[in-house]
Order: sequence, then C-alpha cells, then structure tokens
Amino acid sequence: MKLSELAVNRPVTILMLVSIVVLLGAISLSRLSVDLYPDIKLPVAGVITTYGGAGPLEIEDQVTQPIEEILGTINNVKQIRSITRPGASVVIVEFNWGTNMDFATLQMREKVDLIKKYLPDEIETPMVIKMDPSMMPVLQMGISGGRDLAELQRLVEDDFKSRLERIDGVAQVAITGGLTREIKVLVDPIKLQSYGLSISQVAAILRSDNFNLSSGEVTDAKKQLFVRSLGQFQSIDEIKNLVISLPQGGQVFLRDIATVVDGYKDVTQLTRMNGQPSIGLHILKQSDANTVKVVEAVKREIDQIKREHPNQNIQINFVFDQSDYIKQSISTVERHAVVGAILAVVVLYLFLRNLRSTFIVALAIPLSIISTFILMYFAGLTLNLLSMGGLALGIGRMVDDAIVVLENIYRHRQQGYSLYEAARLGSAEVGNAVMASTFTTIAVFFPIVFVEGFSAILFKQLAMTVSFAIFSSLIVALTIVPMLASKSLTIETIPPGEARGFLQKANIWWGDKLEQLNQRYRVWLAWALEHRRRVIVITVVLLVVSVALTPFIGAEFLPAMDSGEISIEVQMPKGTVLAETNKVAEQIEGILKSVPEVKTVFVSVGPDGSQMISTGASQPDIARLQVMLTKKSERKRTDIAVADDIRQKVALIPGAEIKVSAVDPKTAGMPSSTPINIAIKGDDLDVLKDLAEQIAAIARQVEGTREIKTSLSEGQPEVQVIVNRQKASLYGITAAQVANTVQTAIEGQVATRYRSGGDEIDIRVRLADNARQSLQNLRDLTVASPMGMSVPLSELARLDLATGPNVINRESQVRVVNVTGYISGRDLNSIMKDIRARVDQLNLPPGYSVEYSGENKEMRESFSSLTLALLLAIILVYMVMAIQYESLVHPFVIMFSMPTAVIGIVLGLLLTGRAFSVPAFIGVIMLAGIVVSNAIVLVDYINTVRQRGVERNQAILEAGPVRLRPILMTALTTILAMLPLAFGFGEGGESQAPMATVVIGGLTVSTAITLVLVPVVYTIFDDLGLRIKNRLKRRLTGMPSVAQ
Repeated sequence: MKLSELAVNRPVTILMLVSIVVLLGAISLSRLSVDLYPDIKLPVAGVITTYGGAGPLEIEDQVTQPIEEILGTINNVKQIRSITRPGASVVIVEFNWGTNMDFATLQMREKVDLIKKYLPDEIETPMVIKMDPSMMPVLQMGISGGRDLAELQRLVEDDFKSRLERIDGVAQVAITGGLTREIKVLVDPIKLQSYGLSISQVAAILRSDNFNLSSGEVTDAKKQLFVRSLGQFQSIDEIKNLVISLPQGGQVFLRDIATVVDGYKDVTQLTRMNGQPSIGLHILKQSDANTVKVVEAVKREIDQIKREHPNQNIQINFVFDQSDYIKQSISTVERHAVVGAILAVVVLYLFLRNLRSTFIVALAIPLSIISTFILMYFAGLTLNLLSMGGLALGIGRMVDDAIVVLENIYRHRQQGYSLYEAARLGSAEVGNAVMASTFTTIAVFFPIVFVEGFSAILFKQLAMTVSFAIFSSLIVALTIVPMLASKSLTIETIPPGEARGFLQKANIWWGDKLEQLNQRYRVWLAWALEHRRRVIVITVVLLVVSVALTPFIGAEFLPAMDSGEISIEVQMPKGTVLAETNKVAEQIEGILKSVPEVKTVFVSVGPDGSQMISTGASQPDIARLQVMLTKKSERKRTDIAVADDIRQKVALIPGAEIKVSAVDPKTAGMPSSTPINIAIKGDDLDVLKDLAEQIAAIARQVEGTREIKTSLSEGQPEVQVIVNRQKASLYGITAAQVANTVQTAIEGQVATRYRSGGDEIDIRVRLADNARQSLQNLRDLTVASPMGMSVPLSELARLDLATGPNVINRESQVRVVNVTGYISGRDLNSIMKDIRARVDQLNLPPGYSVEYSGENKEMRESFSSLTLALLLAIILVYMVMAIQYESLVHPFVIMFSMPTAVIGIVLGLLLTGRAFSVPAFIGVIMLAGIVVSNAIVLVDYINTVRQRGVERNQAILEAGPVRLRPILMTALTTILAMLPLAFGFGEGGESQAPMATVVIGGLTVSTAITLVLVPVVYTIFDDLGLRIKNRLKRRLTGMPSVAQ
C-alpha cells in the first residue's frame, strides 16, 4: 500500500501522528541552542610565551625558532606561523581540517615540554591554547563609579569577576584598565654604591627574608606540637626596617638605601567608556554554550551585584553585546520567512482560486518547519543565522510537492472522481514525480558534507536544514494533503452570469486569464516543436552572452555584514609614551561626538595584544577605539559609510597612523581576516622591508584599495647593552649577571609578595625614578662581583643606540613580511587580479617569494571545494533521476534545464550589483536541484500521456498546458518566498541576499526557458533514439525502418 493511500484510509492515525510531531517540535525548539553562527571548530592552536624585557630578535632566536622546529614534527600540520614582538612570542599552528584538536593540543604540550629546559630561564611557562572564535568576547562593558579606580578595581576583581566566572557557560572574565596595588622598593644607586651593594642583592635579601616555613614536630609534656618558622612581612614598616648585612661588615636598614612606596603598578593601559575612566570587563563564553542564555545570565548577576552595593554609585555601560545582534539577526530571518510564506500563500490562492485548497497546501509550511526543528535537535544543530536562513530559503520549496499533489487531485475532481478516489488516484499518479524532484533537491546538498574549509563549516548547517525541511514537506505532501483533500476538497464552479460581488467576478476574470495563458502556451509550444533549431540557437546565444558577462560581476569571499560596530586603531611612532598616545585617542573621541550614528565609544590605550591573543606585553604606542553605532533601523547610513566618514575626519590628525574599519562579525578575530594579504618570504629583514614597500606602493596604486600597510613597521628605538665578556671575566661576572642586573634596575624585579587581607601584593625592586631618566644613569649602574666589588656597567659593556624590529613574522619557519589592506568600491577578485599582474613584473632576488593569502586565498580554496561539490551534485541529480525513470536518456533531457539557470544567475547579480561569493555559490548548488523539478514534472506527465497511446508531439501539447499551472505555482512560490531575503534588509540580512538573488534569477529564467526548451530537447533525443533503434533493427533483421 502506498503512503498516500495509507493516509487516505487512516485519517485518525495521520491526525495523531501530526499531533505527536507538533508536540515534539515544540519541545525541540525550546531546547535548541541559539547563536550567531554554527559552532566553528577551527583547526588552529597556538603557543604563547612571555619573555619580559627581551627584544624581538632575541626572542625569535631563543624561543620562537626552537618552538617552531619541535612543533613541525607533529602530524597533520598544514602551516606554522609566528609573531615575535617585544616581550612575547606567539607560534600559531594550523592543522588540516578534520584533525582532532584535543589530541593535537596534547601533542603540542608534550613537544613544548621536551624543549622547555633549552629555553631561557627568564621566560614564563609557554601556554598552549586552541584558537576558537569563542575566545572573542560575547559581552563587553565599561564599569565606572566608586570612590577611585583602585577601589573599583578591587570590587571588580573580588566580586564581579569571581561571581561571573561561576555562571554556567562562562569560560573567562577578562579585566582591562584600572589600578593594581604594588609595593615599590625604589633604590638610590648612589647610596647603593656607597655601601658596596648591588640591586640584585637587595632583591635576593627581600626574597629570602619573607617566608613562612613548616619546621617539623616536637613533643613536649606528652603533647605533639607543630613547629613553624614565621618570617613573612606583617606590615609596610617591617619591610622598611629590613636589616641588610653589608659585604665589608656592618648593617643598614632598607629605608636607608631605598624608598618603600605602597602604591600602584605603573599604568600601562588606560580604558575609558564614553569619555569616563572605566574598567573594561570582557565576558568569554564556553564554545558549546548558548550565547543568548549566557549573556542573559551575566546581566542578571550584574544587576544583583549592583543592588548589593547601592552606595558605590556603580555605572555599567555595555560596549558590545553579541546576544543583541544574534536576536536581531534571527528576528530578521523570521520576519523574512513570514513575509515569504504570506507571499507564497497569496500565489497559491491566485492559482487555486479556492480557500480550502489554499489552506491544505499552506498547511505544509508550518508542519514542515515544526518537523524540521525535531530533525535539527537530534542532529545537534543550533538556531543560527545560517540554519534559520536555510528554513527561510526552503519555505517556497516546502509547498512545491503539496502543490503538485493537490493540483492533480483537484484535476481528478474536475473529471468527476469522488473525494476518496480523486485523493487516492491523484496523489498516486504524481507520487513518483514529487519524490524524484524532492530527492534531486536533497541530493545537491549531500556533497557539501564532504567540502572542507571555513565555508563548509558555515554552510553545512544550512544544507542540512534545507534538506530536513524539504524532506519533511515531501512527507506532508504524501500524507496530510491527500488525507485532507479526501475530506474537504470542493470544486467551486460559478457560471459567468451568476457571479456576485467583486471577489467572485475577480475570481472568474482571473480564471479566464489563466486559461488564456494555457492556450497561448500551447501555441508557443507548437511553434517551438516546429522550429526546434531556432529554439536551440536562441538558447545557446543567450547562454554564451551570459558567460561573456561574468567578468563584470566580480567575486568576493563573503558579503560584508553591517554589525553596527567600527574599530579604530591608532599606531603612533615607535617609542611614543602612553601619555602622547592617549592625547591622540582623546582627539578622536572628540571627533566621534560629532558623528550622529555613534552610540558608545570604548577606548583602550596601550592594549596587551590582539582581541584574541593577550601576550601580557603592553603596547604604549597603540590605542584601540571600539565604536558602537545605533541600530541599523535607526540610521540612514551603513557602518561602512559611517567608517568612511570617520576615516576622512581623523585623517587630519598629524603624527599618527589611524586605521578605521567596519567590524564584520563573520570574520572578526579569524586568522588572515583582511581581504588583501600578500606574504613576502625570505631571510634578510632589510631585503624583505624593501620588497614589502615596493609591493605596498603597487597595491596603493590599484583602484579600490585602502589602508595598505606592511607588517614590518617602523623599528623600535632601543639601547643595546653589548657585554665585553673578556673584561667581565676579569671581575668574575657573566653576561647573564649583567643582563639580570640591568633588567632589575630598569624594569624592576618582583622579589617577593606581601600578604594583606587575603591579597598577595607584588614587591618590586628597581632603581628610583630619577635614576632611570638617562643613558648616563644606565652607564653608572653597578654590578656586584663575587669578589665583593661593585663594577660600573660602563666598565663591562658598551651601550649602543639602534633601531630594532618591532615585530618579526614567520611562516613555514621562514621570515615573512605581510602587506595587508582593505577594499572599497570594487570586488576583491578584480582588485587582486590587478595587484597580481603588477607584482608579477617585479624581479625578486634569489630565495625570496610572494604568496597571496587572506580572504583572497580563502575565497579561492572555497570556490575550488564548492566547484567539486557542484559537479558531484549534478552527477547525483542525474543518478537519482536515472533510478526514478529507469532510463539514461530522460534524465539527460531534464538536465538541459540546468545551463539555462546561468542566464538568470548572471542577470540577477548584475541587476543587484552583487559580487559572486560563497553564499551565491551555495545558491548555484541549490539551483542544480531546484531547476530540474519543473522539468521532472513536465517530462513525467509527457511519458504518462504517451503510455496511453497518444502520439509524441500531441502528448507534449496535451501535457504542457496541464502541467503549466503547477510549474508556475511552484516556481512563483519559491521565488516570492525568497524575495524578502534577496533584499537583504535588517541585521544579518546581507549573508543570505546573494544566495536568494542567485536562486530567484536562475529559477525565473530557467522556468521560462524550460517550458519550451525541455519539450524540444525531448523530441530531439526521442528522434535520435528512433534512428538508433532503426539502424540496429536493420542490421539485425535486414528489415526496412519503421516510419516515425
């Protein structure tokens, strides 16, 4: 018994099954996690090593290279990159897609542990971390108020941080800005020298005198007593009064040679929120946590903390809230889906002209969506921009099967069949056709599962969601539609003279127009069958013209999305102090006040690394401003337009390199996320610098580029202490002792910690501020020898002024300089073609090479993978149809509808001004399954009519008009359902717009041409088959050929 017949015979069973589906769907929907994008597991991990006080060259040689070499022995490594900057080394390992990152990071830790003993003793323990988009904050806020920043800092660290990190789903709470308590021991170098002491000795004495030690047990009067030696400092005065034994005999108090200050650590970072000094709080979630729920829980806890401190006058301003953008984006897709569904239902009514019929078909939409939620839940998918976009894209296709089934049942009713017989026979007659069209559509998404890369991660959930929705709609079409039709489908026949009211008259008028369209189509079809060569030639010419127009479309990786966030990065000349950088940041803040779209501004002067990686090394010559705009619906300009306006205004500020860019949520924090990224590889930094400057100049001359810069920026001014080992050995002093003394004197050394009220406070020893103001102070610094002498640094080393590299980048264990930049007004592919053509004319020295990475590389790799997926999809579509028809010829005829979609694709992208991107490519793959659906329905019915004994051309002229209405209905419902998505309105709407544009354009043109082309191709192959049969028959029997 067929499924449709079972549904007609068992209506109560079907009703109960529908009730179960609705219940499970509601439960599944409530448990689906909500996020902006699918959980992205990047095959990337890093090793972060902090080496305070060391320069990039030393760190590269002593830390970066050894780590790179040992990590290169791990399996499945695709590429190793590193960034070495003052005080820090970051080695990034990119693995092949599909690598188990838990095991990979375990291997990395083991390898790093193997060489740890060969690394400098002064480094902090290297940290191995997985690079994950969840390392980007989901919530950022600026906290101000309280009596002062130090008190606010304690409140944030002791209360906010500890409580927020206990929330389920929160991975880390990072704090920026504020003041941290520190006890400074500022040593007077003159007094130090007069007593024959060195600064290293002072630090060692502080360390050795601050301890508590368990000393064992003693028994006294039958009691067992624990013995503890207590030597920890109990007060600041105790530190001041620490007794220091002199080398020549005698004693001196610490206060006699140093000033002990209970103050704060040197300010290396300033943070402000809307001009007010603030502390930044950044919430990072666990990778599998629900972003919306995590942010809501954090906000509830923050409100509770504020209520517990009513007298603190705490003010909290949210800088960035990803949950808001997620909710707005999902809401946008939902609105588009609802509007699309309404448009589809209107089309249904216009063609069916029957409310009951319209209701039966329209019911397929909610039932299919509810069923999809169940499948999504059990498949482990989430509600995100792409999965919801898949649902919205599938809405028009959800009613296609129901339309074909109901239209055929309706036709049987018009022929006089009873409700039961019409439902049974009508659904059975087209059951195979709708199954074939559905499985061909699903088949095109199957190869996406095997595509690798960033685009595969993004669009795999979309493919699965669309497949679930279409499969669900097939089940609905073969069960619910026949069951309801067998109970309630009526035929409303109103004679023209008896029409009453506007609606009935309009109904009759529209019916007449549809009938006229049928007749005209029959005439066009008859003409096409008589002029087959003309039809083929016209189609080929249109196709050739469309292909010739493709260079005018352009290509990009992913369409830009308006997140309402703008990033401003200020780069001052190297060596600029924090205060000067802060002045420029304040100027920019003043300019931003005149931009009406600006809502909040969060400033960080002297950040310690990028947004994803904190190296712990402050950068006083850098400032970052995070600008949040008002909602997209509340402003007239896009974030890119606002960024362009700000860029022009801040360009007038002298002495600073200022980069202004709109933040794209899909690539924020991703490696190589700049559109233009050209890597120049070689060994000599000077040669690399020259080549990079030449290529940067070339890139700046190409139309559409902006903010082109090189990674090997201006060098960092430095003083190089070059130890004379021969002289130092005469005093028994090593180069390491000299370096340690210089580091302690200038940067200071945390000798020990002072415990107060449960807090541990660093005690830092260094020279007094007035003794660190000049090179002469540095030359006068004394180093203690084992013989008890204090030797001036000028006797042991030479001090040279030089300029060292600020950042050293390496790739595949070779030095590399990157030329990076952004695009404006042109597509990425066209810009990169122009740059490549000019760079290829350069004569590179031996051993140096140029590679193109960034978004351009991602785009090329994604297009390559998706091309393979498209070819596999076409093959699978052919195989499904061959199985369905048990024929190798008919599927080939049907697939002639595919190339015609190219005409609509090119036309759609040209008219909308959109570039061809990964979403557009996904739309092309979708079209491979969608466009054949119309041809399947048409060819299937032609075969059915011919099986009744009707002559071929007559069968085509009979089947074409009969199938015209369902073909137009399915095409128009799909097109109109996607129309809201194609406009790209609302937050996140840009991501689905190219996909919808491609599907609408391709399906529109393909449907129009298919109605004529497929019957023509059908006759051509039928004639070819007859000729082959006749030839075979003549050869085998010698009989004359059979006339057609």
